[in-house]
Amino acid sequence: MQSVKTKFSKNIIASLLALLLIAAALPYFTQAAQRTIVGTVTYITDGDTIHVVTAEQTKLKVRLYGIDCPETVKMNHQTGAVSKPGQPYGDEAKDALTAAIYGKQVTLEVMDVDRYKRIVCIVWYQNRNINLEMVSAGYAEAFVDYLRPPYRDAFLRAQQEAKSAGNGIWSLPNYESPGLFRKRLKIGG
Repeated sequence: MQSVKTKFSKNIIASLLALLLIAAALPYFTQAAQRTIVGTVTYITDGDTIHVVTAEQTKLKVRLYGIDCPETVKMNHQTGAVSKPGQPYGDEAKDALTAAIYGKQVTLEVMDVDRYKRIVCIVWYQNRNINLEMVSAGYAEAFVDYLRPPYRDAFLRAQQEAKSAGNGIWSLPNYESPGLFRKRLKIGG
């Protein structure tokens, strides 16, 4: 029979291990900015990717955190031929982002670096969350697989409101998410 002291010690050890596991898992459930950077938007690739130059002339390729926009047409710059087709609202998303921040000084909340070595950021302009505005206006969908608190709920709420109002992409009768579109193109060649 175990003594009360031994049972107590095992319970404390088990509790401490559980707390350590929870603490280790927290980064997977919440996400905070790793740092902030200020720079000027010099190029808009599409509705969710921009180029920014800092005061030190560092050039950054930035993927907007938590959103996925319809794809724009991709051209082969040598031949001028279309290498990948675009989606409805791809150009509109790019134009909306251009109108909002092109040539403007923005603050980037760096959240991550993606597999293409782009920094993944919340883009702020005049205290406005541009990523969230793209979702609210229906130019982007919330990228659910990558959204974490504290942003997740606001982005999902904005998406639901845009859907209910039939804004942008949500007005299309046969809307195909950018992720499914990319997957279909990859499978179909």
